[in-house]
This record gives sequence, structure tokens and C-alpha cells, in this order.
Amino acid sequence: MSEKIMPLDGVRVIDFTQVMLGPCATQTLGDFGADVIKIERPGAGDLSRGFYGVVTEEATNNAVFASLNRNKRSVVIDTKSPDGHQKILDLIKTADVVVDNFRAGVMDRLGFGYDALEKINPRIICASGTGFGSTGPYAHKGGQDVLAQAMTGVMEKTQDPSIPKSIYPTTLCDYSAGMHLVQGVLAALLMRDKTGRGQKVEVSLYDSMIAMQMQEAAQWSKHRDVLNWAAMPLTGVFDATDGAIVIVGAFKANPLQDICTALEIEDLSPEYPTLDIQRKNKPYLQQRFREAIAGNSCAYWLDRLEAQDLLCAPVRSLGDALDDPQTKINGMLHTIQHPVIGELTLAGSPVHLSDAPLTVRHLPPRLGEHTDEVLHELAALLAHEAAE
Repeated sequence: MSEKIMPLDGVRVIDFTQVMLGPCATQTLGDFGADVIKIERPGAGDLSRGFYGVVTEEATNNAVFASLNRNKRSVVIDTKSPDGHQKILDLIKTADVVVDNFRAGVMDRLGFGYDALEKINPRIICASGTGFGSTGPYAHKGGQDVLAQAMTGVMEKTQDPSIPKSIYPTTLCDYSAGMHLVQGVLAALLMRDKTGRGQKVEVSLYDSMIAMQMQEAAQWSKHRDVLNWAAMPLTGVFDATDGAIVIVGAFKANPLQDICTALEIEDLSPEYPTLDIQRKNKPYLQQRFREAIAGNSCAYWLDRLEAQDLLCAPVRSLGDALDDPQTKINGMLHTIQHPVIGELTLAGSPVHLSDAPLTVRHLPPRLGEHTDEVLHELAALLAHEAAE
């Protein structure tokens, strides 16, 4: 146990979350020092425990689950039984925050909605992450990352109209909404210090993706113009002899001239001097870049592009990125020894606090690992309150 003071020391979180949106939020709260008590279903637990489709101890402690659940304690309780329901209510009386990412209305049906909980704990903060919000035409529609990509315009845009639309391969919406949920919880905790009362915090995958497109939304609303950063005429991904590079031809007085100099081709900027003309002639310009870059290595072109102070980078695999010295210097990798699955390297926190660095106080828990411990603590607390 670290003796350092953590930002959320003394904050207790009752965590009903599963899969990605909620667990990445509650893991962040745990990384900041909160006591996160993860409520899991008997026999199954978080849906991520079933990632491999089999129920073995190794499978239910898989790398995907572990990546989202460090610094938490797992408690197995049947929330639908009278005894289990009461235990949850007793835990919530001792808590500061309750987090879920169920469909709208599920927590109310379980008896753990904000209206019920604030009666037994006026300081409670109930934080919910949904697919589309708690009201409206899609409130009860199943929410999922890919659906949010599709319904908010994120999936519709491609680098080029000839490229088929596709699913963004990382859980962009889940992570963004999870981090927005953390922001909401932290803001509610600060407000509670002023008012003495808790409140509801709501985020959704849908809203997070609309918010992420703040520039695009303003441009469309004002000018009915589609702002697509990936489709800029001097920006693209190009194959070299030994891999691929990306060039961002922007933020300079005459990026086209500088790109031509770097690529050892004639200066095209006099013929294509403005952004509007470059947009109309993007296929030709990109083809000229493509032909030039195909003739040499990534390192060769990156050196020449950087000499012209152009934004460029190699296109790498995740494995390459994880092996990069910068990743290690930034403290983004934490290796743990898990009692079931052995050595495992987890991505760290991107938030670096000088006085409260990330520590793994609790390994990603086995299903129900802390049930007895947490319920024993609860019984002792209730007994102490009864004696006073």
C-alpha cells in the first residue's frame, strides 16, 4: 500500500459497470485513489470476463477484463434477492458515488435509481453512462460504440469518397464517454463540497461523439460545409518501399511548395496556389506524392520532410508503439504479476500527477475476490453505528 496521499482518498465508489464505458471511468477513479467496489453477478461477473466465451478461472481473468479493472475490489452479490438488495443499499449508505452504464431505466427498476438512493444518502452522486441519453426516442435503444459511430456522423466521413465506410477499430466512443463520466463525477464531488448534496451525472456515447465533433458541428451549422480533417488535400497516408508514412500538409504558409521540395518533385504551388484549388485537384496531387514516396524508404522521406519542418510520422503497429522508448519514458506501461494469468503489461494513466503518480493498489480482481472482506467491513461499520 502506498503512503502517498491520493486525490480521491476517502471517496467510495459502488461500481455496477461492465465492458468498457463504465469500467474505464471507474478504473480512472480508482487510479486517483478512490475505493472502488465492483458489484458483479454471481457466476458470471462483468461481461468482459466472458470475452473468450468459456468459464474458466483463466478465461474470466483475461487481459481485456484486467485492462479495465485494476484498483477495484470485486464483490459478488445477487442484487435481485432481498438480502442482496439490502446489502447493496447498506453499501450505498457508506458511499459517495454510484456508477452504472446500463440502459436508461435499469437502475430505477433494480431499486437503485437516484430518486431512491438520495433518500437514504443525500450526499450520493449517481453517475450513469448510456448509449443515447435517459430520455428521447433512442433512450431505451441498446447503446454500443459502433452504433454511436454510425449515428453521429463519425462513420460517414472517410479520407476519400472512394474509400468504403468502415468501423473505427478502437473503442473511441466508449473511452471518450468514460472520460466525460469521470469529469462529471469530479465536478459533482467539488460541487458537493459547496452544497452538501449529491446529484445525478449523465453522459452518453451519442453526446460524447457529438461533442468530439465540435469544430465540424459549428462549421456545418454556420456554412453547411462538411469539415473533414482526413480529407484535406495535402494530407494523407503513403506507401514507401518498407512501410507507410503520414503527411499533414497544413499549418504553414505554403505547405505544397515544402512538400514538393521534400519529395524532390517540381514545385506545384504556382499551378495550385489556394486551398480551394488544391481540394479540387486532390486526386492528382496525392498521386504525385504517392509516386514519389513509393521510390524510397520511410526513413529517407521522413528525414527530408522533417528538414522542411513538415508534420510527418511513420505508420506503426501498436506493438511498435508499445516498444517505443517514449512510451516507457512517459510511464504508460505497468507490468503486474496476476495470480491467475501471470505477468501482464497494462496501459497506464495518461494523466500524470507529480504528487500522486499511478500505483496499482489492487490487482484486477478475481470474481468475488473481496466479497467477504467488503461485507465484513460493512458489518463492522453498521455495528459501530448501531452502538453509537
